[in-house]
Amino acid sequence: RMFLWQIENLTGEPSERWQIHYKLHGNGNNIIETIINLKSRVKLLEKIEKAKRYKKKMLAVLIDPDKFDTKSNSSLITSLKNYPPDVLLIGGSLLSSSLEDTVLFLKKQLSIPVFLFPGNVVQITNRADGILFLSLISGRNPEFLIGQQVIAAPLLEKSNLEIISTGYILIENGITTSVEYMSNTKPIPKNKQDIILATALAGQYLGHKVIYLETGSGAYHTVPENIIKCLTKKLDSPIIVGGGIRTAKDLSRVFNAGANMVVIGSILEEKPELLKLFYDTTKSCQYPTTKP
Repeated sequence: RMFLWQIENLTGEPSERWQIHYKLHGNGNNIIETIINLKSRVKLLEKIEKAKRYKKKMLAVLIDPDKFDTKSNSSLITSLKNYPPDVLLIGGSLLSSSLEDTVLFLKKQLSIPVFLFPGNVVQITNRADGILFLSLISGRNPEFLIGQQVIAAPLLEKSNLEIISTGYILIENGITTSVEYMSNTKPIPKNKQDIILATALAGQYLGHKVIYLETGSGAYHTVPENIIKCLTKKLDSPIIVGGGIRTAKDLSRVFNAGANMVVIGSILEEKPELLKLFYDTTKSCQYPTTKP
């Protein structure tokens, strides 16, 4: 029973469909191996799409390898083990540390899917589980609209990564962020809801599987609720929101506005113990729905 409950918890699917496997391969070793490998068998995009369909909420944690020390971040690792998010995103606007070493360390320590969140084509490794294949559609710099993506494509074609095409929209928040500076693009003003909506719709029509709304690492403010609500009503694509989430109240507001997944980053670098609060808040924001 515990095994089947964990299957359902990891996949979001009714456990009954796994009972044949359980009966045929139900010795202790196979059960443990199945639980460990299940998350990698379930595609992240499928989970995000189900989250939108059934009004479930997902939590992601963003880790910048330059700010992650495998020796001094034991408290964050402990928090991640005790309060696991749905996915870990790995990347940054500018990296001097080894991305691959960080990915390998996290995969060894944790059973959480690890996805790349690349600032450029250099930040790709086949050691991860997948990649958010970003196109900065809010900007007008062709290098980050399509240039870096063309260079990355042959590498990704040879990889085993799950590739999720992501329309990335940067929204103004009051400060110049790293992504704004490094990409040489301007964010969309937060009071220009019509432009943000048009940009998100364009991303959806171009074929992006998810739309990512971002105010930037270390942002003072989150994406405004009215923008999230507007896009939730108009888009078929799932919505990911990141930047400026520093309290449980921030997280609740963004979830209640309609975000399907929320990304927490900078605040956990300072206070990893807050992950429990974010984890509990995510659970409390779930809509009670009946599984198909």
